[in-house]
Amino acid sequence: MESMTVKQSIGKILCCECGTPIDPNPSNQCIGCIRTKVDITEDIPKSAPLCFCRGCERYLDPPSCWLKAALESRELLRLCLKKVKGLNQVRLVNAGFLWTEEHSKRIKVKLTVEKEIHSGAVLQQQFVIEFIIQHQLCDECHRVEAKDYWNSLIQLRQKTDHKRTFYYLEQLIAKHRVHTQTSNIKAAHGGMDFYFGSEQASNKMLDFLTSVVPCKWTKSKKLKSHDIHSNTYNYKITYSVEIVPICKDSVVCLPAKLSHQLGGISQLCIVLRVTNNIFLIDPSTAQ
Repeated sequence: MESMTVKQSIGKILCCECGTPIDPNPSNQCIGCIRTKVDITEDIPKSAPLCFCRGCERYLDPPSCWLKAALESRELLRLCLKKVKGLNQVRLVNAGFLWTEEHSKRIKVKLTVEKEIHSGAVLQQQFVIEFIIQHQLCDECHRVEAKDYWNSLIQLRQKTDHKRTFYYLEQLIAKHRVHTQTSNIKAAHGGMDFYFGSEQASNKMLDFLTSVVPCKWTKSKKLKSHDIHSNTYNYKITYSVEIVPICKDSVVCLPAKLSHQLGGISQLCIVLRVTNNIFLIDPSTAQ
């Protein structure tokens, strides 16, 4: 005997509101009727403020952390989602930025969320949240705005009449943007003064200076304040950096002992170039 196979198919039902044929679901309603009665995003605000510091171009990550984030980056998206209240009541499916004018001070994020509204019935919905950028200076930029505020100072000097090495160092500082963390820069007799808000920032520049030019430095500190309860001290740090007082094409006279250590070259040499080392050339042998 031949076996017969029976194909089972799910029948259609009519929506109890509009009569549209739909697949059976626990609410017996079509998607359009459900959306007119249920809004799963009603407890989520559609706009929120976003604090931005124009001084250092960072965003405020409450309560007191400032975050560096580019436009339409993952870091900025995480920060925006963190500021949205009510997302814990729904399940986030997707999130992405919408294009806005660069100078509009608006950031738009399109969210896709879903939530179970009846037993077994899940509703998915899309909506847009607009973040309004509010300008606010961070604590560090507030201190920079205050005149003559600094915690660490680098006094850069070169005691020579022809400052070719010093001008070369200025070009390196501008090229590598080492000066970006300074709160102020002032010209001084024989060099320049670099002011910093923290000792860590000045140490970075000090490491850069010692790696590109021959120099020596000394450190001094002055007590600014003292908390007797927590036994903490606040100092103002000053670094005195002196660049070697020779430049390219300078004529130097070496000690006899050093001349012997360098392979017996002439004591009278010419400086070929100055980097983190000093390169000499013997004018008599061109070595």
